[in-house]
Amino acid sequence: MKAVAVQAFGSPEGLAVVDVVDPSPAEGQVLITTEAIGVGGVDAVIRSGALAAYGFSEGHILGGEIAGTVAAVGEGVDPSWIGQRVWAFTGVGGGYAEQAIASAETLIPLAATVSAVDAVTLGSSGAVAHFGLRHARFAPGESVLVRGAAGGIGIMAVQLAVRGGAGAVAVTTSSPERGDRLRKLGATHVLDRTGEGDKDAPTGYDVIIDIVAGTALPSFFAKLNPNGRMVAVGAVAGEPPADFATEMFAAFQKSLSFATFSANTVPVSDRRAVTAELFAAASRGELETVVHEVLPLEQAALAHQKMAAGEVFGRIVLTPSATG
Repeated sequence: MKAVAVQAFGSPEGLAVVDVVDPSPAEGQVLITTEAIGVGGVDAVIRSGALAAYGFSEGHILGGEIAGTVAAVGEGVDPSWIGQRVWAFTGVGGGYAEQAIASAETLIPLAATVSAVDAVTLGSSGAVAHFGLRHARFAPGESVLVRGAAGGIGIMAVQLAVRGGAGAVAVTTSSPERGDRLRKLGATHVLDRTGEGDKDAPTGYDVIIDIVAGTALPSFFAKLNPNGRMVAVGAVAGEPPADFATEMFAAFQKSLSFATFSANTVPVSDRRAVTAELFAAASRGELETVVHEVLPLEQAALAHQKMAAGEVFGRIVLTPSATG
């Protein structure tokens, strides 16, 4: 079968289409014929080689989120899954392929009202946004700032904060055009990447959901209210400086909090339940899935080039058939 692997760490040009042996599901696993494959920020980080020290090597097939049809099941898996359309989480790789393996415990059946493309646009991003807000102890009426709101997680964090009754939802983004689109999704204030640019925006926030991290992260501690909480759910700009907490300690009397959040710390059953509810909410028209573009699997490198250039609003989806 065809798959896309990291042939050389670094730029998107290091991705290549390869022929690999068809996978076979082991105990507790299923084999899925993919219809749609989500392209996420973590894919770009792995591709860059930044996580090589954590066991990722060249030859790795990217992709952690897929939707498609169950083609086979391993030992111990209910055979009634075969033929069902599902969303699945494949872990840290294996999804950029015509067929992929996933643990049966991650499967969520897809209703006819949820397309495969919408499923991989909403699935992981929605779960991270939901549990990230929960990790921040977000409560109705509180003000929220989403730093780096134009990607999949940010777009969902905006919508879920609005849905959860936030008093204000500010976003940082790179252009007025993106800001206008985020306002249509519920953002009440649009800021530039430094967190400035809207004179009517709150002077402080109860919660900051940060997808960016990077060198500018420490400057955002000054934008937290007393007892404010910042939660980093991503690091698309890389790690913060080693002394990033200095700014937080300088404001010791404000009792600020900082935390990282990974969905890996949430029980699979809880993730499945929340993701299924998000799919249902989207079906009811209560959440909007934002697809930047659908590209054929063979153009995975182009998808990563677009991400690296900052062109993407929402999510790029790959599909083996090049159709949505």
